[in-house]
Amino acid sequence: MRARLSLATTLALMLGFFVNSAAHAQGQFDPAITVNDSVVTQYELDQRKRLLTLFRTPGDIDKQAREGLIDDRLKQQELARFDLSLSDEALNTALEEFAGRANLDLEQFTRVLQQNGIAPETLRDFVQVGVTWRDYIRSRFGRQVVITDADIERAIAQQNNRATGVEVLLSEIIIPAPPNRARQAQATAERISRMTSFGAFESAAREYSALPTRDQGGRLPWLPITNYPPQIQGVLLDLRPGEVTDPLNITNGVALFQMRGVREVAQSVAAPASIEYAAYYIPGGRSEAGLRAAANVAGSVDTCDDLYGVARNQPAEVLDRNDLAPAEIPSDVALELARLDPGEISTNLTRDNGQTLVFLMLCSRTAVGQREADPEAVRNRIRGQRLAGQADALLSDLRAGAIIINR
Repeated sequence: MRARLSLATTLALMLGFFVNSAAHAQGQFDPAITVNDSVVTQYELDQRKRLLTLFRTPGDIDKQAREGLIDDRLKQQELARFDLSLSDEALNTALEEFAGRANLDLEQFTRVLQQNGIAPETLRDFVQVGVTWRDYIRSRFGRQVVITDADIERAIAQQNNRATGVEVLLSEIIIPAPPNRARQAQATAERISRMTSFGAFESAAREYSALPTRDQGGRLPWLPITNYPPQIQGVLLDLRPGEVTDPLNITNGVALFQMRGVREVAQSVAAPASIEYAAYYIPGGRSEAGLRAAANVAGSVDTCDDLYGVARNQPAEVLDRNDLAPAEIPSDVALELARLDPGEISTNLTRDNGQTLVFLMLCSRTAVGQREADPEAVRNRIRGQRLAGQADALLSDLRAGAIIINR
């Protein structure tokens, strides 16, 4: 016979539920940071961390989320002084462009956000501040940036006469992390990231890495640092020999790199201004049938152009060809391209939760000097650099005069 609760007990339980719910809600809106008189709540901090995690941002996510929110508050306060804002139409255009970088429309991108616990308003605020601040910097400092023909000639000469560059000798591990194994993969990656022994890292690569380099303990040859995604180049160069990066989240995986050596080399290839690559999508993922199909494709192509013949009479979406700036390339694709020469392929990536194999081919790298020999392109690059310097200086001044409290 089921026991009945007394009215008093029932009321007490209900009261406890509402108190706990209210306490949780209150905690979400407790101050995490105060910037002058503006409060950043725990909820905003949590949302920014989720957003940076979704964007596969390397490094200390909590620190970057806090610093980014502080900068945003300072920017908003400066913009408010001049009553500057973005129209709804301009904001929607900016949001659509932002989603387009992930090859999604805004509705699809919003669904991805919600699946990762991110409110659409979080992205809206993030984009609105960034775009309004960019427009403000252009209008405030644009006339101060004067670029002469001599400036352009000097910049072209510098980029065509680089005597040295930096190469790195790394070992790599990529641990598969599909949604049902993401927590376990992250825990394993955290443990590996604390290793300082070359032997221990090589053993971990043989045990956990999904890449063919696992057979060599994850060891890579010397490669230009510019081959790697711009967002992790600084992370790699900060490592001492034996040190390992923090776990770097990529699509359905976690990447780690151990530093084995750094050297300067003469006549290094210039940093790429853009990277052209092709991705041909094969059903079956990394199944025996999928890998066999990929091997057949590899045997029939020498260049990216040959993939058009392979994809003939198939839906257009089976083949993507992109020519993008390094910072715009998805992180997992960028890491694969780092180790490829033009015409070489990779079959290490999948999409659709492992159901589709990515046949990835590097078409070409266009060096900065090649792409920007056009004087007008060089002028635009110099203008962008100088405006970025003005923006950084203004933000530093705003920080210096602000009262910032981290809780």
